[in-house]
Amino acid sequence: MTGVTILGSTGSIGVSTLDVLARHPDRYRAVALTAHRDVETMLAQCLAFRPALVAMADPQAASVLRERLAGVPGAPEVLSGVAGVREAAVLPQAQVVMAAIVGAAGLVPTLAAARAGKRLLLANKEALVVAGALLMQAVADHGAVLLPIDSEHNAIFQCLPAGFERGLAAVGVERILLTASGGPFLDSPPEALAGVTPEQACAHPNWEMGRKISVDSATMMNKGLELIEACWLFGTGPERIQVVVHRQSVIHSLVQYIDGSVLAQLGNPDMRTPIAHALAWPERLQSGVAPLDLFAVRRLDFEPPDLGRFPCLALAMAAAATGGTAPAVLNAANEVAVAAFLDRRIGFTAIAAVVEETLDRLPVAPVAGHDIDYLLDIDRQARVTAEQSVAARVA
Repeated sequence: MTGVTILGSTGSIGVSTLDVLARHPDRYRAVALTAHRDVETMLAQCLAFRPALVAMADPQAASVLRERLAGVPGAPEVLSGVAGVREAAVLPQAQVVMAAIVGAAGLVPTLAAARAGKRLLLANKEALVVAGALLMQAVADHGAVLLPIDSEHNAIFQCLPAGFERGLAAVGVERILLTASGGPFLDSPPEALAGVTPEQACAHPNWEMGRKISVDSATMMNKGLELIEACWLFGTGPERIQVVVHRQSVIHSLVQYIDGSVLAQLGNPDMRTPIAHALAWPERLQSGVAPLDLFAVRRLDFEPPDLGRFPCLALAMAAAATGGTAPAVLNAANEVAVAAFLDRRIGFTAIAAVVEETLDRLPVAPVAGHDIDYLLDIDRQARVTAEQSVAARVA
């Protein structure tokens, strides 16, 4: 029986992971679950899956959950705060850790899981965007296994040969083709984007996702963050990665080889496929996802991204090329700007403006030789600067 910790169990990735686990009760058990403050969903998960440990990042939510679980036979221990979430990440009974906390909040427990030598299923792209060097070094130093869960990175992983860690050129890879749906505004007139509402931005045409990542998809910042993540996962520079808009979201990404071959991973847009793949790798596991019907798909379209329409993607590509602290600043500023947009404090097109202004105001510094506290301080500085940019627009 393999024990699994899910960091962010109440989000869409966490819920999908539990769905896959429930299909294989003879192989997997959810031993620890964590969330921010969604008590109702966590309570239902505790009753259904009976974990040994639960952690709520919000202390008040932890108190409420303890009260709700009082008297329940076999109720889990309930911890709180960052320390509680970190303890769940390193729980000895868990051999596998699903890192699905959205944003930079997932950085500390994800790094802790790597240092504990876990099989780390990475759905938190910010951990690599903010602290790629630290996380990859922790994986190497502590014998952890890092497997990507983002559908695009999981697809690339499936299309790469064994030994790609030696370098993509060494295994005959020409470039990575990172697909993007283009989000809900791919065909919208640019002049209409200023009036986009949070509800419109969160209505993704292909995927069911949380609000923050849905907005990131709408701005294509999500694809920019994925490009930075891919550089770390596959040991390459941004010049070897090309973003390709593929609106059907059937091909999840491709790998082009020097002999002219292009390998692609296809499937219905359902996150249970990469989750099941990473859980069972190198084996295969039933995920509950219906097989792809090519006759129903009928056609596959591809086009280059319009960087004028999607300035967030251009900003992310520039940050990837610059390196240093630029990706961390980009990520923090984007989190602040997206939150302000969802709170209706700024407009949709102001997201890119806030990110660009924050990048312009903070100098780029090297990351090599620094620890997690240094990167968290960079993250804090960027958030303060971005909040100032938001406030100036609200005023």
